[in-house]
Amino acid sequence: MRKSQKEQMVSPAQVYVVVPAYNEGPVIGRVVADVRRAGHTAVVVDDGSSDATAQAACVAGAIVIKHPFNLGQGAALQTGIDYALAQRAEVIVTFDADGQHRVSDISRLTEALMQERAEFALGSRFLGQAPNVPPLRRLLLRAATAFTRLTTGLQVTDTHNGLRAMTRRGAAAIKLRQNRMAHASEWLAQIAASRLRYVERPVTIEYTAYSLAKGQRLGDALLILLDLFARRLYR
Repeated sequence: MRKSQKEQMVSPAQVYVVVPAYNEGPVIGRVVADVRRAGHTAVVVDDGSSDATAQAACVAGAIVIKHPFNLGQGAALQTGIDYALAQRAEVIVTFDADGQHRVSDISRLTEALMQERAEFALGSRFLGQAPNVPPLRRLLLRAATAFTRLTTGLQVTDTHNGLRAMTRRGAAAIKLRQNRMAHASEWLAQIAASRLRYVERPVTIEYTAYSLAKGQRLGDALLILLDLFARRLYR
């Protein structure tokens, strides 16, 4: 007998939310608390922080994995994914540590996996909302998206969005080797190579004074272009 759509839904407790974090002490506690209130398991990978990131995440209820020194966001994501797979997580979500993402969008992505029978659900700020996004960054993100569509064949609308959900099967297809900015494009290239089904869903990215100060400026936008060239070299 075929299960109903409701029966196929994954419970919040089966969702592991991987949060790579580097010197996010001022905000990581609130991010973890929000994830925990939604019923999910929070896995914070402290990527060699020199502040109280690990302590704040632990107090808020996260499982904390520490890198002895800073390896980059790609490495932190892979560490978290490997841990969640070892714990037999049914669904793994990646989530930024700086407070830009909304926890309410997690269920939107996990439901899409079940409803669409997909292995990946990718968040898109351009299908959703991105209030206060710097104009130059918006322009470069659009250019990066066009480049990604051309080189991978993925018909995505947002290239560098850290909010993603994946099934166990999808997560097993991701083996990030680019530790720094290039991991975002590498991720999409591996989805394309896997030929597994993916969908996009609208999400909200909130650009706050804190996140802007953390690097969402011209230099960060230019790194997106370097990311694209790095991926081409990687291939």
